[in-house]
Amino acid sequence: QVQLVESGGGLVQAGGSLRLSCAASGRPFRTYAMGWFRQAPGKEREFVAGISWSASTTTYAGSVKGRFSISRDNAKNTVYLQMNSLEPEDTAVYYCAAEQYYRGNYYYWQPHYWGQGTQVTVSS
Repeated sequence: QVQLVESGGGLVQAGGSLRLSCAASGRPFRTYAMGWFRQAPGKEREFVAGISWSASTTTYAGSVKGRFSISRDNAKNTVYLQMNSLEPEDTAVYYCAAEQYYRGNYYYWQPHYWGQGTQVTVSS
């Protein structure tokens, strides 16, 4: 089992940037595919970005492609989400997710492990 703790959320003006972090503990971090999802008020949770356990592949939702970047530091057991050019539509609770040795399609991914979420609010 792996435990996930997100940090870095907050309030930012439109056009600004934030970097989310997710610290993982438990089984070898390097064996886990990692990702970020988000849930806005009144909406279903949606996939944002994913990175393979080997870090060789990254996948993004169309709505964030070119603005967000996912990365991982296996030495620090941490995955990051750099969010640039933020828009009010990016306002949501952002969740870190993980699954060991996942190799499937990230757009249909239902991860095994989830963090508690961190709020991101973008003001116009």
